[in-house]
Amino acid sequence: MSAEGGTETTDDPAGRIVRTLDLDGVTDKAGLMDRCARDLALPDWFGRNWDALADCLADPALWPEQAADRGLLLVVRGWRAYAAARPEEWQVAEEVFAEATDRGPGLFVTLGPGGSSDTPSDQPG
Repeated sequence: MSAEGGTETTDDPAGRIVRTLDLDGVTDKAGLMDRCARDLALPDWFGRNWDALADCLADPALWPEQAADRGLLLVVRGWRAYAAARPEEWQVAEEVFAEATDRGPGLFVTLGPGGSSDTPSDQPG
């Protein structure tokens, strides 16, 4: 998850590094894995499967610079089309995000806007 991939900002009240995983247009597992590899700048050896995704997300050595010290907030946007097209896969993806959060000290994954990047957030506030 180097600085080259995904959107990175520091607009987090807790001071964490914020990365965005934009799933707009993704409707299957292969698309999700490709988008994770691209937006999170995962290493070439990323296996594009659920276990490999959980391992990469939970590994602070793969996070953007300073995220291991400050924490990492991963905002997943544009996820509704995928959740609607493949509800069983989306459930697994949510479990992977939760597992990575439990394993990766300083990692927090949250669902942002469910539609396109132009849609308001699904979360209050």
